[in-house]
Amino acid sequence: MRLGAAERTVASAVLDGDVVRVELDDGTTVDRHALALRDGCVCADCRHPVSGQRLFESGRVLRDLQAIAVGVSPDGALVIEWSDGHRGSFGAGWFADGQPGLIRRWAASLRGSVPEHTWPDVTGNRPARAAWLRDAAELGFAVLHGVPTEPGLVAEVAGLFGAVRETNYGRVFDVSVTVGATNLADTALPLSPHTDNPYRDPTPTLQLLHCLVSGLDGGETVLVDGFDIVERMRRDVPDAFATLAREPICFAYRDEGAELCAESPIVTLGPQGDVAALHLNNRSKGIPTGEPARVAAWYDAYLALLELVESPGQQLVFRLEPGDVVLFDNLRILHGRTGFAGAGNRDALLSTLAVLERR
Repeated sequence: MRLGAAERTVASAVLDGDVVRVELDDGTTVDRHALALRDGCVCADCRHPVSGQRLFESGRVLRDLQAIAVGVSPDGALVIEWSDGHRGSFGAGWFADGQPGLIRRWAASLRGSVPEHTWPDVTGNRPARAAWLRDAAELGFAVLHGVPTEPGLVAEVAGLFGAVRETNYGRVFDVSVTVGATNLADTALPLSPHTDNPYRDPTPTLQLLHCLVSGLDGGETVLVDGFDIVERMRRDVPDAFATLAREPICFAYRDEGAELCAESPIVTLGPQGDVAALHLNNRSKGIPTGEPARVAAWYDAYLALLELVESPGQQLVFRLEPGDVVLFDNLRILHGRTGFAGAGNRDALLSTLAVLERR
């Protein structure tokens, strides 16, 4: 169910064989199979009141079942009756699309309306915390100001919506310019927009960057909406898009204490063909293998993708000041930085947001 859709109502409903055709108050028409509605019934007899888990066996209830009547309740919900005598009620929010409905794609034009929030608000105010998480869910990132500049406090920020996943880098990864650094993040070099840790399975989803010190010139944060980039490719160069979604590439990283590798395509699609994730990291990517013609097609598609990523019209560039935290979806948002003059889970955020917005 799409969050925030509870205010809508069902205007009319028609039963056509096994299909229930629902028209919402905004004119949207949605078809649902009667078995899916019975299987998804959320009444007290069908779902646990706390966990929401199903209380009946689908294999027993759905066999030979038919819908026999539909209607609309006074409060604008679908009412449906089945041949087993069960009666269910479904609010309009049940018929909205799922999680993808949260996504709002963006480009550099977002610069004048970057989603910004404050630490005192999100820690002390439930609606403010929900607004912060909603921006992160919709746009893929959100900026938080006024977070105390204490080392390790970023883990407390993450704790507002989920658990911290510890890696070989530790619970918190401190980035600072050092001599003899083994990770390019610890150098003064610019970092092209990328996703982090594509050599892990699963790849980390939500990440937070907490600025503790910012006394040097340069080092601006660069964000790119990867979903907007690849959807542009799907529209303009569909063959290149299909290649990046089909051909896997190996990503790898190693240091004194770790040796990691994982294989995935640059673009990962969901079951309905929607873009679910990107894996793009020039520093850790391997090289494509196979027939030369397939390799050539992969490089054509990959270079076309990079051209879009590097376009100023796609990049949001801003400076993090001490006390700023940027929360972003690592499977959607490409992040980088300009050169100096001298690493949560996506489902945890969506779960916390849903709980905060319960009515």
